[in-house]
Amino acid sequence: MTPYIYSFTVTKDAIDFNGHVNNVTYLSWMIEAATKHGTSVDSGYEKCLEFGGTWVAKSHHIEYRKPSFENDELEMKTWIVDIGKILSTRAYELTRLSDGAVILEGKTEWVFVDAKKMRPMKIPEGVIEGFLNA
Repeated sequence: MTPYIYSFTVTKDAIDFNGHVNNVTYLSWMIEAATKHGTSVDSGYEKCLEFGGTWVAKSHHIEYRKPSFENDELEMKTWIVDIGKILSTRAYELTRLSDGAVILEGKTEWVFVDAKKMRPMKIPEGVIEGFLNA
């Protein structure tokens, strides 16, 4: 499926005691990318709630390739690899714009759940369509 791409600059609050971006920050950027992607194709949080559901993470996999630092200009790319009945797999690639270095590659398995019962439910066609038609 078509990747969603956006760029941003690393801020001071993302830096840890080792002088580079904290590993937990990368995870938050991945979640932010997924959220932005969903919103951009009208399949975001609000749309999911219209169908009574929401996404929860089943698993995250992150492979760190290079460190990144304060003021680095980064580009986050994310796309849906697979979408099934209740589970969707999303991939991520984070690149430093100045030298093209791949900072990380990642994958998340997201489960669609009933927003009140927090039990898996079928992903509504109205949510899937946004990603397929992007």
